Amino acid sequence: QVQLVESGGGLVQAGGSLRLSCAASGRSFGNYVMGWFRQAPGKEREFVAVISWSGSSTRYADSVKGRFTISRDNAKSTVYLQMNSLKPEDTAVYYCAAKSGITIPVLVRNYDYWGQGTQVTVSS
Repeated sequence: QVQLVESGGGLVQAGGSLRLSCAASGRSFGNYVMGWFRQAPGKEREFVAVISWSGSSTRYADSVKGRFTISRDNAKSTVYLQMNSLKPEDTAVYYCAAKSGITIPVLVRNYDYWGQGTQVTVSS
Protein backbone atom coordinates (compact mmCIF):
# COMPACT_ATOMS: atom_id res chain seq x y z
CA GLN A 1 0.00 0.00 0.00
CA VAL A 2 1.10 3.55 -0.78
CA GLN A 3 -0.51 6.69 0.56
CA LEU A 4 -0.11 9.84 -1.53
CA VAL A 5 -0.63 13.44 -0.45
CA GLU A 6 -0.40 16.32 -2.93
CA SER A 7 0.39 19.92 -2.07
CA GLY A 8 1.42 23.15 -3.74
CA GLY A 9 -1.70 24.02 -5.66
CA GLY A 10 -3.19 27.50 -5.67
CA LEU A 11 -4.23 30.50 -7.72
CA VAL A 12 -1.75 31.98 -10.19
CA GLN A 13 -1.91 34.39 -13.09
CA ALA A 14 -1.36 33.23 -16.64
CA GLY A 15 2.35 33.00 -17.38
CA GLY A 16 3.17 32.22 -13.77
CA SER A 17 4.63 29.11 -12.16
CA LEU A 18 3.74 26.59 -9.48
CA ARG A 19 5.48 23.52 -8.12
CA LEU A 20 3.35 20.63 -6.98
CA SER A 21 4.64 18.03 -4.55
CA CYS A 22 3.39 14.54 -3.81
CA ALA A 23 4.61 12.91 -0.63
CA ALA A 24 4.35 9.15 -0.41
CA SER A 25 4.25 6.92 2.61
CA GLY A 26 3.99 3.19 3.01
CA ARG A 27 5.94 0.64 1.03
CA SER A 28 9.20 1.48 -0.74
CA PHE A 29 8.68 4.58 -2.84
CA GLY A 30 11.57 3.73 -5.11
CA ASN A 31 9.70 0.70 -6.46
CA TYR A 32 6.91 2.79 -7.94
CA VAL A 33 6.40 4.60 -11.20
CA MET A 34 4.83 7.98 -10.42
CA GLY A 35 2.43 9.97 -12.54
CA TRP A 36 0.57 13.26 -12.52
CA PHE A 37 -2.93 13.56 -13.92
CA ARG A 38 -5.47 16.37 -13.94
CA GLN A 39 -9.21 16.76 -14.14
CA ALA A 40 -11.02 19.92 -15.14
CA PRO A 41 -14.71 20.47 -14.34
CA GLY A 42 -16.93 18.42 -16.62
CA LYS A 43 -13.98 16.61 -18.20
CA GLU A 44 -12.35 13.24 -17.80
CA ARG A 45 -9.16 12.80 -15.87
CA GLU A 46 -6.20 13.13 -18.22
CA PHE A 47 -2.54 12.27 -18.24
CA VAL A 48 0.01 15.03 -17.59
CA ALA A 49 3.39 13.42 -16.90
CA VAL A 50 5.03 10.23 -15.65
CA ILE A 51 8.46 9.32 -14.33
CA SER A 52 10.14 5.94 -13.97
CA TRP A 53 11.22 4.55 -10.61
CA SER A 54 14.82 5.65 -11.21
CA GLY A 55 13.92 9.02 -12.69
CA SER A 56 15.75 8.23 -15.92
CA SER A 57 12.63 8.08 -18.11
CA THR A 58 9.80 10.57 -18.41
CA ARG A 59 6.78 11.16 -20.63
CA TYR A 60 4.61 14.23 -21.04
CA ALA A 61 1.29 15.10 -22.55
CA ASP A 62 1.71 17.20 -25.68
CA SER A 63 -0.24 20.01 -24.04
CA VAL A 64 2.38 20.48 -21.31
CA LYS A 65 5.57 19.46 -23.07
CA GLY A 66 8.23 22.16 -22.73
CA ARG A 67 6.37 23.87 -19.88
CA PHE A 68 6.08 21.20 -17.16
CA THR A 69 8.83 19.09 -15.62
CA ILE A 70 8.35 15.99 -13.51
CA SER A 71 11.06 14.90 -11.08
CA ARG A 72 11.43 12.73 -8.01
CA ASP A 73 13.55 12.46 -4.90
CA ASN A 74 13.48 8.85 -3.73
CA ALA A 75 15.31 9.72 -0.51
CA LYS A 76 12.39 12.02 0.39
CA SER A 77 9.71 9.77 -1.10
CA THR A 78 8.44 12.74 -3.08
CA VAL A 79 7.59 13.45 -6.68
CA TYR A 80 7.34 16.99 -8.06
CA LEU A 81 5.67 18.73 -10.95
CA GLN A 82 7.22 22.06 -11.89
CA MET A 83 4.72 24.02 -13.95
CA ASN A 84 5.88 27.08 -15.86
CA SER A 85 4.18 29.38 -18.36
CA LEU A 86 0.82 28.39 -16.97
CA LYS A 87 -2.29 28.94 -19.08
CA PRO A 88 -5.95 29.22 -18.06
CA GLU A 89 -6.56 25.85 -19.70
CA ASP A 90 -4.22 24.27 -17.14
CA THR A 91 -6.85 24.93 -14.48
CA ALA A 92 -7.82 21.60 -12.92
CA VAL A 93 -7.48 19.39 -9.90
CA TYR A 94 -4.09 17.71 -10.14
CA TYR A 95 -3.66 14.16 -8.90
CA CYS A 96 -0.59 12.17 -8.08
CA ALA A 97 -0.67 8.44 -8.87
CA ALA A 98 1.55 5.42 -8.36
CA LYS A 99 1.97 2.00 -9.95
CA SER A 100 4.38 -0.85 -9.53
CA GLY A 101 6.41 -2.30 -12.39
CA ILE A 102 8.72 -0.76 -14.96
CA THR A 103 6.42 0.51 -17.69
CA ILE A 104 5.47 4.20 -17.70
CA PRO A 105 1.89 4.26 -18.98
CA VAL A 106 -0.37 7.23 -19.62
CA LEU A 107 -3.76 5.67 -18.91
CA VAL A 108 -5.64 6.24 -15.67
CA ARG A 109 -6.56 2.56 -15.40
CA ASN A 110 -2.90 1.49 -15.20
CA TYR A 111 -2.35 3.21 -11.85
CA ASP A 112 -3.06 1.56 -8.52
CA TYR A 113 -2.86 4.37 -5.97
CA TRP A 114 -4.12 7.93 -6.04
CA GLY A 115 -3.87 11.04 -3.92
CA GLN A 116 -6.78 13.29 -3.02
CA GLY A 117 -5.80 16.01 -5.48
CA THR A 118 -4.77 19.66 -5.28
CA GLN A 119 -6.53 22.52 -7.05
CA VAL A 120 -4.64 24.64 -9.57
CA THR A 121 -6.39 27.73 -10.89
CA VAL A 122 -4.83 29.92 -13.56
CA SER A 123 -6.45 33.30 -14.11
CA SER A 124 -6.27 35.16 -17.41
